[in-house]
Amino acid sequence: MTNNKTMGRKRAAALMAVLLAGSMMGGVALAGVAPGAPGQAATGAYAGKTGIGTAYHAYDAQPGKAVPSRVWFSLAKGVVTETMYGLIHEVQLRELKFAIQGEGFLDVEDRDTDSTTSYLDVDAAGRPRSLAYKVVNKAKNGKYEIEKQVFTDPAADTLMVRVTVRALKGATVTPYLLVDPQMAGTGGGDKADGTEGALHAYEGNRHLVVKAAQGFKAVSVGFVGTSDGLTQLQKAGKLDADYTTTGDKAGNVALAGALAPVTGEATFDIVVGFGDSAKAADAAASATLKRGHDAVLAAYDAGWEGYQAKLAPLPELAKVAMDGGKLLYASALVLKAQEDKTHPGALIASLSAPWGDTQKADKPETGYKAVWPRDFYQCAMALLALGDTDTPKAALNYLKTIQVGPKTPGNHGDGGWFLQKTHVDGTPEWVGVQLDQTAMPLMLAWRLWRNGVISDADVTALYHGMVKPAADFLVKGGTAGIGWNKETIRPPATQQERWEEQAGNSPSTTAAVIAGLTVAAELADVAGDEAAVKRYYAAADAYSAGLEAATVTTNGQLARTASLGGSKAGYYLRIAPTGQPNAHTPLAVRNGQQALTEDAYVDGGFLELVRYGVRAPSDPVIKASLAVLDDEALPENLRVKYTFHFAGDPTAYPGWRRYGNDGYGEDRATGANYAVSGTMTPTQRGRVWPLLTGERGHYELALAAAKAGGAKPAEIEAIRTTYVRALERFANQGLMIPEQVWDGVGSDGGRGYKAGAGTDSATPLAWAHAEYVKLLRSLHDGGVWDLYAPVAVRYATRP
Repeated sequence: MTNNKTMGRKRAAALMAVLLAGSMMGGVALAGVAPGAPGQAATGAYAGKTGIGTAYHAYDAQPGKAVPSRVWFSLAKGVVTETMYGLIHEVQLRELKFAIQGEGFLDVEDRDTDSTTSYLDVDAAGRPRSLAYKVVNKAKNGKYEIEKQVFTDPAADTLMVRVTVRALKGATVTPYLLVDPQMAGTGGGDKADGTEGALHAYEGNRHLVVKAAQGFKAVSVGFVGTSDGLTQLQKAGKLDADYTTTGDKAGNVALAGALAPVTGEATFDIVVGFGDSAKAADAAASATLKRGHDAVLAAYDAGWEGYQAKLAPLPELAKVAMDGGKLLYASALVLKAQEDKTHPGALIASLSAPWGDTQKADKPETGYKAVWPRDFYQCAMALLALGDTDTPKAALNYLKTIQVGPKTPGNHGDGGWFLQKTHVDGTPEWVGVQLDQTAMPLMLAWRLWRNGVISDADVTALYHGMVKPAADFLVKGGTAGIGWNKETIRPPATQQERWEEQAGNSPSTTAAVIAGLTVAAELADVAGDEAAVKRYYAAADAYSAGLEAATVTTNGQLARTASLGGSKAGYYLRIAPTGQPNAHTPLAVRNGQQALTEDAYVDGGFLELVRYGVRAPSDPVIKASLAVLDDEALPENLRVKYTFHFAGDPTAYPGWRRYGNDGYGEDRATGANYAVSGTMTPTQRGRVWPLLTGERGHYELALAAAKAGGAKPAEIEAIRTTYVRALERFANQGLMIPEQVWDGVGSDGGRGYKAGAGTDSATPLAWAHAEYVKLLRSLHDGGVWDLYAPVAVRYATRP
C-alpha cells in the first residue's frame, strides 16, 4: 500500500505541475482560493539599506551573451528587502522575512528583534571581500535568535538565504517564511499559488518561485491585510491549508510557508528563483538547491574576491583610511554592484527608493535605481581611482545611450546634451537640461584618455559622435524638445543646477562647463578639429571671465558674515536666476519652501571651482564664501553647517546640508516625508549630506597642496582625522553611506533617528561612496583626483 506521506508528495507534485503550467486551467480558479482580493494598497520597501548584493560578472568577450545571474537584493531592518530581477530597477520582491511562533507569542523579526549586519567574507583586517552577508536578529523577548546568510547564485537567477533558528531558554518555536512579492515592479496585479514543494507569484511574464531544501510543512497564499499568512497567524495561530491559490483575481499578494518546529537549533536553506515563466523560475531555484549552499557561496565569494584582486591601489589606499580600509573595501564592492548587467557601464545612483516604505507601489518606479550622468561621473571616476579601468571604459561607451540626438525617443529639439535621468536601457524619465551633466561626460572621456585607458584613435572615433555635439551645446546652447521641456538653454546659465531644482547661473554648474570645454578643446585637437579647439577655449574663457559678475553678490544679506572671512568681495550664491546676483531675485518655490531671494541661499557648490581647477583655493571670494557656508549662527532655516559628536569619540565632525532653506527631507513638525501627506509642506527640511563632507575634505587638501612644497604630513593627517573619519562615522553597520543623516532639528516622527545616522531618504548613495573613495585617492596622491591640469593652468593661476 502507498502510505499517506507518499500520497501527499504525489498530490503536491501534481498540483505543482498544474501551477507551473499556468495556475489557471481555462480561466477556472482552482479549489482553495484565498479571499480578500485585491488586499491592502501596496507600498515600496524601506530605503535605509544595511547591505546590497549581486553576483559579480566580468565583461564577456562576446557582446550580447546573457549574464547568468541578473538578480540584486538589499537588506534593511534585518530582513531581505527590494530584490530585482531583469534590469537593475525591476523590483520583483518587496520583502522576505520570518515570523516566529512560540508559546504565548507571535513575533515578526523586523519588528520584534534587535538586528546586526556583517560580512561573511572578510580578510585578516576585517575588510569585506564579498557582498555576502550575515544577519543576526536577537529576539527582544529572549526566546530565540535568527541567523541568516544572504547572497545570490552567480550561475542562476536566484537569491539564496540560509537561516539558522535557535530556540533559547528551553523554548520550542516555529518559523514561518513570509514573502511579499512585487512582481513587475508593482504591489498590485500579482497572483500566487503554492504547494509544500514551492510557493509561486507572478504578473505577466515575471515569475518567482520559492523553495526550501527541507520543504514546507504547510503553505498558504493570500491577499495582504485580509488573507495573507501573517494575518492568518495573528487571527487563528496557524496557516489555512485551503488557501493554495489567489485564483483569477489579481492584487497585493503574499506567500507563507511553515518550516519545521525548532527545539534547540535548526538550519534551513531557502532559495527564490526568478524567470520569465514559472517553469524557468522553478528550474533556477532547483538548480541552486542542487548545487548547495557551500558551492554557491564559494562561487559568489570568488567572483568578488577576484574583482578586488584587480584593484591594485586598494591596499595602499586602505592605509589612508581611518578604519583600516573596511569602508573602502565595501565601497569598491558597492560601486561595482550598482551597475546593470544587461547594459554594461550603466551605473545607477542607489539601489533604493527614497522613503520607499511610504511610497505607493501601484505603478513601476525606478526611485534612485536609474542613471543620472552626474552621479554616474562620480562613480566612474571613483572606480578609476580604485584601479578599475574596464568599468569606466564601459561607462564611457554607455553614455552614447543617453545623449540626446535624432534617435532619442520623442526628441524634436536640439541634441548634444545628456538626459537628466533615464532607465538603464536609455528610456527617458526626467528631461530637464543640466549643463554639468553634459560637461561631465567630456571630463570623463578626457581623463580616460590621459590615463591611457582609451587611445588617440578611440578619441577620434568618439569625438564626432559624442564629444563634439556635447561641447557645441555647451557653447551655443539650444532648444530642448522632449516631453514637457521646450525651453531654450543659453550657457552657462542652466535650466537646472546640480540639485535639480533651480534655473540660472550656478557656480557648480559653471565650474563643470568650463572644465568640460577646456578638456573638449584638447580632445578636438587630437581629432584634428582646429576650429573647434579655438571655439571651445573661447567659450570657456568667456564663461570664466564672467563668472563672478554672474554668481557673486556684493550686497547680499549674508555679506556681513562674508566679510568675516577677510574679504568684502562678496560671496558665491547657490544660484543667480537672472545672472544678476545683486538683484535680490526670488528663487522658484521648491519642496514646499517659500521663495526667498537669491542672496539668502548659499551652498558648497562653489568648491567645485577649486576641485576642477577653475579657481585657486586661496581665491578671496572662495574664502569669503566659506565663511558664510560655515556660519553656524545663521537662522536655522538658512544654516548649512552642523557638527556631530559620536559616543566615545571626542572629535567634532563637520557636515553640511545641500543649501540653506532646503526642504528635501522630513517634516520638522511630524517627522513625515512628502509621500505621507501626498504634498510638499512648508515645514519640510533637508538634512546633512555626507558626500558634502568629502567635498570639503577635497578643498582642504587643494588648499594645502597649493602651498610651496605641497601638502605637509600634518595637514594630510588633519584631513584624515576630520573628513575621512567623518564619512566613516556616517556609514551604518553594514558600511553603507546614506544620502542624508539626521541633524537633530525638529521631530523624527518616532523613527528613532540618531544624530549623524542615516535618515530614510536613500542608503547607500553611490555618489557618497564615490566621494569617500576619491578623497582617499586624493590624499594618497597628495593632490585632488578630480583636478584637471589644463583647466588649472589656464584659470587657477590667473593674476
